[in-house]
Amino acid sequence: MTDENYTGVTTGTVATACSLAALDAILDSQDIACVKVDTPKKALDIIIDECKRVSPFKAYAVAHKNPYNDPDVTVDLAIVSTVELLDAGEDDSKVIITGGEGVGKITKPGLQIPVGEYAINPGPRKMILKNLEDRIPEGKMAKVTISIPEGKRIAKKTMNPKLGIVDGISVLGTTGIARSMSSEAYKNSIVTQLDVALASNIDELIFVPGNIGEKLALKQLNVTKEQIVQTGNYVGFMFEEAEKRGITKFIFFGHLGKLIKVAGGIFNTKHAVADGRREIMITHAAICGADYEHLCRLYDSKTTEDMMSILDEIGLSTEVCNSIASAIKERCMQRFDLDLDVILVDMEGNYLNNNIN
Repeated sequence: MTDENYTGVTTGTVATACSLAALDAILDSQDIACVKVDTPKKALDIIIDECKRVSPFKAYAVAHKNPYNDPDVTVDLAIVSTVELLDAGEDDSKVIITGGEGVGKITKPGLQIPVGEYAINPGPRKMILKNLEDRIPEGKMAKVTISIPEGKRIAKKTMNPKLGIVDGISVLGTTGIARSMSSEAYKNSIVTQLDVALASNIDELIFVPGNIGEKLALKQLNVTKEQIVQTGNYVGFMFEEAEKRGITKFIFFGHLGKLIKVAGGIFNTKHAVADGRREIMITHAAICGADYEHLCRLYDSKTTEDMMSILDEIGLSTEVCNSIASAIKERCMQRFDLDLDVILVDMEGNYLNNNIN
């Protein structure tokens, strides 16, 4: 499989392509089928699905973000740019960029775009400006409006609601090229939770692995969604970024099956990276006095729920979970300058350890 299968283009690149096509349609009085976009990495040919000049000074263009080998919710999404040429004053910018339907608006501080602005990130804004400014006639300025008709619906599948970006998705991209399963892009998206929390002066943060952890934390703890930070599989990365920002005290809350890995020094909890759940469980069960027969049964278990049933039989479940929670805290304090409480829960949110400070 070639590298092309593993890369795509960002929403910012598609938005730029549509803007360029719409401007060219105004200037050349013809519909545009393909444009060449200069991205920070290289020039890319982007196919335009629809382009129409609606007046001598106004046109729109539509393009889709093509599929590539990545579970990206914005793949196949239609992006629209409407460009209007206006008379420019001496101090006016050559390009004004705004958002329309389906592009989110910023409601919380801490992001790259100020509160009240549309969530079109600096990278795409620079790319649109770079590709359009030299084509704009003297004495004119271009008003560019980016719309994503399905953006409001798709936004529910993203982290935007948690970050205070409402009514749509963000137009993103730093290089113009989207890479398959990009851990860097994912890390960039989740770390913004910390910046928003700090800018909003939110303390008493709760770090959870993901959506299940968040749901259970809201059920069991007297907290709001704004206090919850999802780490995904990148526990170590998020703890390191928290430390850099001066966040050194918080609660680490989640299902035993996920958090137990950290007790073994596994700070990327993705299953394909490392597992070790049963080995860690057996170690702590043995420390707490489990006999050989039950250790063998633990080793043959497929899930932590099965393991907990065995520990319940011999009355060691709480003691073992206390031991695991202590190991998680110790591992984290060895690696980071953090003071955290660890709360282990089952799928119903029931507390499994009781050594919580």
